[in-house]
Order: sequence, then structure tokens, then C-alpha cells
Amino acid sequence: MKTNALREAQPYPVEQALRKVGVNLRTARLRRGITIEQAAVKIGAGPRLVTDAEHGKPNIDIAVYAALLWLYDLLGPFEELANPLKDEQGLLLASRRAPTRAQKTRGLSNDF
Repeated sequence: MKTNALREAQPYPVEQALRKVGVNLRTARLRRGITIEQAAVKIGAGPRLVTDAEHGKPNIDIAVYAALLWLYDLLGPFEELANPLKDEQGLLLASRRAPTRAQKTRGLSNDF
């Protein structure tokens, strides 16, 4: 079976971001006085998945990360990830491709 190369070696910024999210999840869990086992039961996963998420492992499904964020009442910021209205570079690129003038119509249409 062929493995996903991204799971074997992520770009360094991705690896660091996953580790930071893992540390943040662990901190949130500890502040709430929740054990790994309790967190696992509440999100419907095994303790190993919670531990691996807290270590920022890349092979953990994004649903596990999202469920842990939900459990700790931190899902709001997650929902804002990749918000197209806050994508400054994407908006700039789209504005460069936008037409600068109206196109000439090819006659009237009777479609109402």
C-alpha cells in the first residue's frame, strides 16, 4: 500500500503549526481538569487519538482536532480558517482578474 508522502514529511511550517495546536489542545484540556480518557469518551474516540492530537501528529484526522476544539469550546476560531473574506492574497488576485469594463451585449433577450 502506498503511503501519503505528506504524512511522512510535512513542510516545516506545517509540522510546527500541528505541534503548536497539539500543545494548545493539551493546555485547554488540563485547564478544564479533563483526563485524556474523559476527552476521548466525550468525542467518541480512543485515548490514543487524543494523545496523538496533543502531540500534533499529522496522521490524525482533522475531525479529531475539530471535536477536541468543540469539547473545549474553542471551535469558533476554527470555523474562521480559510475564510474567503479574510484571504487578502486571494482577494487581491481575484481583483486583478476582475473585468475593468462592462462587456458589450449581443442583443436583447426575451428570456424573463
